[in-house]
Amino acid sequence: MRFLVDECTGPAVAQWLRRQNHDVTSVFDEIRGANDREIIQKACEQDRILITNDKDFGEIIFREKKQHKGVILLRLEDERAANKIAVLNRLLENYEKSLPGKFIVVTETTVRITGKI
Repeated sequence: MRFLVDECTGPAVAQWLRRQNHDVTSVFDEIRGANDREIIQKACEQDRILITNDKDFGEIIFREKKQHKGVILLRLEDERAANKIAVLNRLLENYEKSLPGKFIVVTETTVRITGKI
């Protein structure tokens, strides 16, 4: 799969996804400091699912009806990289085919998938 990992999600997540043979770009590595609209635009242009911890993307997608290729919003109690990776691993194992074009909110115990906007 093709992902864009937001700066707040961290380089460790991007590195792990690459080791899982996904096509990954990272805001941290490529467009550090970009604003949210630039990030969602880049993800859309490159046909990538955005992985983020930033709740502002929900407002951009739902209120502003911004086009996207998929967003995974991590809403975690434990923000350490190891926990983010464990949660993403479970998500990919169970829902990989459901991710493109969806807005997904993931916690340590739940997954909520919203259809295309």
